[in-house]
Amino acid sequence: MSQTRLLPLLPLDDTVLLPGMVVPLDLSDARTRAVVDAARAGRPGFVPEPRAPGISSRSDQRRPELLLVPRVDGVRADVGVVAVVEQIGRLPNGEAAAVVRASSRAQLTADSGSVAGSGDVAIDGDGSGVEVIWVEATILESAVPAGFTGTLSAPLRSGHDDADGAVARLVELALEYRTLVTGLLRTRGIDQVADTVAALENPSTLADTAGYSSYLSTERKLELLRTLDVTARLAKLIPWTREHAAEVDVAETIRRDVQEGVDRQQREFLLRRQLDAVRKELAELDGTSESADRDKEDYRARVEAAELPEKVRAAALKEVDKLERTSEQSPEGGWIRTWLDTVLELPWNEHAEDTYDITAARAVLDADHAGLADVKDRIVEYLAVRRRRADAGLGVVGGRRSGAVLALAGPPGVGKTSLGESVARAMGRRFARVALGGVRDEAEIRGHRRTYVGAQPGRIVRAIRDAGSMNPVILLDEVDKVGSDYRGDPTAALLEVLDPAQNHTFRDHYLEVELDLSDVLFLATANVLEAIPAPLLDRMELILLDGYTEEEKVTIARDHLLPRQIERAGLTPADVTVDDDALRQLAGEYTREAGVRDLERATARVLRKVVAKVALGETTLPVTVGVGDLTGYLGRPRHTPESAERTALPGVATGLAVTGAGGDVLFVEASLADPETGASGLTLTGQLGDVMKESAQIALSYLRSRGVELELPVGDLRDRGIHLHVPAGAVPKDGPSAGVTMTTALASLLSGRPVRADVAMTGEVSLTGRVLPIGGVKQKLLAAHRAGITTVLLPARNGPDLDDVPAAVREALTVHLVADVREVLELALEPAFEAERSRTALAA
Repeated sequence: MSQTRLLPLLPLDDTVLLPGMVVPLDLSDARTRAVVDAARAGRPGFVPEPRAPGISSRSDQRRPELLLVPRVDGVRADVGVVAVVEQIGRLPNGEAAAVVRASSRAQLTADSGSVAGSGDVAIDGDGSGVEVIWVEATILESAVPAGFTGTLSAPLRSGHDDADGAVARLVELALEYRTLVTGLLRTRGIDQVADTVAALENPSTLADTAGYSSYLSTERKLELLRTLDVTARLAKLIPWTREHAAEVDVAETIRRDVQEGVDRQQREFLLRRQLDAVRKELAELDGTSESADRDKEDYRARVEAAELPEKVRAAALKEVDKLERTSEQSPEGGWIRTWLDTVLELPWNEHAEDTYDITAARAVLDADHAGLADVKDRIVEYLAVRRRRADAGLGVVGGRRSGAVLALAGPPGVGKTSLGESVARAMGRRFARVALGGVRDEAEIRGHRRTYVGAQPGRIVRAIRDAGSMNPVILLDEVDKVGSDYRGDPTAALLEVLDPAQNHTFRDHYLEVELDLSDVLFLATANVLEAIPAPLLDRMELILLDGYTEEEKVTIARDHLLPRQIERAGLTPADVTVDDDALRQLAGEYTREAGVRDLERATARVLRKVVAKVALGETTLPVTVGVGDLTGYLGRPRHTPESAERTALPGVATGLAVTGAGGDVLFVEASLADPETGASGLTLTGQLGDVMKESAQIALSYLRSRGVELELPVGDLRDRGIHLHVPAGAVPKDGPSAGVTMTTALASLLSGRPVRADVAMTGEVSLTGRVLPIGGVKQKLLAAHRAGITTVLLPARNGPDLDDVPAAVREALTVHLVADVREVLELALEPAFEAERSRTALAA
């Protein structure tokens, strides 16, 4: 049966006591002292009324008791603990205190008034009166499952087997909670308290030890005070304790890591101080200064002193901060130093002043290269526009400067690569060359990520660093030789580099900061435009270099090649003189090419022969090399006009083509088989592409359909085989521009009229006999001129292209613009009388 007691009330602000707890009460507080004194003395003048059985009076109490009730946020709780005053004494600091022990839970039932209200007053030490409230409290007992003995070692009484589940649940929770609490105490190093808790056998007493837990809030402790069921109390405590244990574990891990880090830093600091001392002693022994042994540089001072763009400066300072936090043994420190060195080496604010003397710039270009009028005009236009903008005070517009991207396309040896240095010198800029031939890695253009071993910036960034200015002339050499594989497509990476609308914010993978390329003059060189992707070619301004005329080659050889080779041979200009006629014969008969590389080699060979003869005593200096001397030095000419010999028989026509080495002359041969020797049909040989094979089919179909009009015996073709061959069978050939030549060769074969030896032709043929336009007119006419051809047949729609042909070539050639195959046959085939006379002469 529950008991009701009349006890003095002492509220405790934000403090909750659970049964079993022993705490001191500070008696310097007047109310606390008054309540304790009232509990010790009993209620003066109070006569207890008769009570029901189980209600004890004050006189029955052996030791003074008081009721301690928590007060949370100024609100007094309705439940508390009955506390027994164990001892009155003083604390170690000299303050008076009463040690009380909470014995049991109690429920407040009613106030019985105050001492002052009834005329009885409790007097404190200094004589002041303090009101003491007496309340009736009902003692609350903890609830445990039926059949529980009260201990964990033997929890079940005999005769209560049906309570096994509840008792087992209680025991399981109690053991788990005891294990958690003892583990926490031992973690904190309080082994004596942990042993005391481990010895507790009563689950209620074990659960009430949570009152000492500092990690439980006042609200949670009050909840435990109100919970009478021991099983429910433990069920609440276990997750709270686990939560705190996890926090303690994390905090302990952090503390241990921090302590280890601090110890390591202290150890490293001491070792470094010792190392510095050793270095200092060694430096004194060697007679060198301490700074000579130091390898470190103050990167922060260098970054702050450098005139970097704002974003670049912020990124660099961020890396400096990271470097200062990085250990010397970490490889990341080396990566950061390399990155900072690269950033600091770049000429962020260096710009070369352009030379705005247009006349002087053109003079430099003319002095370095003969011909190439298109390139020179474009550079002069670029400089003129920049000068105009500078005079008008116009600088950067929309974050972009007025850079340019030019593509120089043409056969080998025409001076594309050497033109880059000449352009840079004419503009007063610095020059950098980037060789792209064979590059297959996209990182070569955009750089490697810094996480890779051996990472470095791309070739564009390195070219700017080597040039030492932000507006150099960068030559992208052999851009058509770039390949692609699993490492990426470098041509795709060039799209941003060569796009004037994007390259002012170019971002290299290694630097990861914006780099302005909009003021760079890019010159790209290529031999074959078809090998360049269309999106990349669209970003460049195309300038075609189709080769040199014979007179231009003579000028180049006299002014550039010969002086250079004379110097390399160890001679002087006074020792050797080469006539212009000899140079002309070298260019026309010994080296038939679009460029001048073979011409330079031939010149060098002549000079070596001269030096050898002087060394052998066969001749003496000075030496003059004329036309008649070339055979003795180089042997007989390798390139002689062969058009007359090749076209002497019917069925052979001279065509014009364009290859990677420039324009060239090709011959188309046709033969007609005897009806008795084999099957009919068309046979094609000479490594012809699909387009060229279709041109041959079109030519034959046209002649079959128009044979009567052209007075050709096409009726015999049904029983006779036709063989069409293009010599140089090892060289692949393709394209539609040989259609006219094939038609003429077949018409010559059928009519028996040879093709004129001085005539060459080019053009695509349709089934209706129309002559359609083709490309490469300039290169083809230059090739015809080199081969000694005097008459050229061109499609009528290619007439405007003649403006690009040098005047000297146009004057040397007779060009007929034709629109129909019949016009071609009239101009190309010899008259019937001449053909008959030629056959008679051959028969004789």
